[in-house]
Amino acid sequence: MNSSTTAGTNGTAHPTDTAHRAPAPDPTGATLRKAARENFPVAPGFLPPAWRHGLMALYGYARLVDDIGDGDLAPGGTDAALLLGTDPGGAREPGDGRNDASGGAMPPAERLVLLDALEADLDRALAGRAPRHPLLAELGPVAREHRLPEESLRALIEANRLDQRVHRYADRAQLLRYCELSADPVGRLVLAVTGTTTPERVRWSDAVCTALQIIEHLQDVAEDRARGRIYLPAEDMRRFRVDPDDLLAPTAGPSLRALIAAEAEWARGLLAEGVHLVRDTDGRLRLLLAGFVGGGWAALRALSAARWDVLAGAPRASGPRVLTSCAAVLRAASRPPGGPPGGPAGPTAADRSPGPSGPVPPSPSRNASTTP
Repeated sequence: MNSSTTAGTNGTAHPTDTAHRAPAPDPTGATLRKAARENFPVAPGFLPPAWRHGLMALYGYARLVDDIGDGDLAPGGTDAALLLGTDPGGAREPGDGRNDASGGAMPPAERLVLLDALEADLDRALAGRAPRHPLLAELGPVAREHRLPEESLRALIEANRLDQRVHRYADRAQLLRYCELSADPVGRLVLAVTGTTTPERVRWSDAVCTALQIIEHLQDVAEDRARGRIYLPAEDMRRFRVDPDDLLAPTAGPSLRALIAAEAEWARGLLAEGVHLVRDTDGRLRLLLAGFVGGGWAALRALSAARWDVLAGAPRASGPRVLTSCAAVLRAASRPPGGPPGGPAGPTAADRSPGPSGPVPPSPSRNASTTP
């Protein structure tokens, strides 16, 4: 989700629960600027202003949840101070000389405390009371106006709680269950903001969001491994003879490349559902959804272009490549249903070699009930 819109960064003071606070940096701008790094456009300028504002409010909330769960916030920083109701004027920010000596990421126990504080702030926002954090102040009116599904907002927090306890996934069924918390709610919230929810669109959206989550995991294998997390299913790693320590190498070996290609093929099959989603819509909504799906196809192309080496760097698609893929999605959606499966800009068959360990493992049902 990407836009020049900066919801909540217009200098307006946001109410908090603590009076007489010293002035503190507004954390919304830094959070919202991260939208430019996503695989897909967040809130393009062609959308109605109400949609753009709602989508940016959603992005700010989801990004804040993930930043807490990933330990990316400064311990004792402004975001933490706001959520905990302490003085943000005395917050420690990276590079200000007041951080702890270790300079490391926020410990998991502190992340869980902040996730609890964030959920309490979400409660305030949904109830129409003044939240402590400005990003929640932006979300509250949007949630009430569009009747955003509360369970989807809370699922994002629960996914990040899970990240503090679960660092490996036994098989694809377990990873799908995680994606039901971490990814699928985002698509459901987007449909709610645009007022376009139907059962069929939710089903297609879930598949697309899961695919985008898997693709992001593939791009970030090295970064996640450094955090102590592995989102590659253990069953698939054994099948392709990939050891967890192989993920610490500077470049990917043949077995890991084959594994990444197999996981990308799995994601490609899920992302193909996006053509049905785009075909079922029209107008600016169709363009928005084509951007999400096209961003996924472009990311798959970037992985393929890197020959599946996700350790030398996180393969990312260029802006022109994303636009080209979006146009291809729109062309595919304009054709009658019933054609061959697959996406307009996914990896070619030659790119999807299954490698030395045999065929790509079959995908489990999206309704798998196995839990991590």
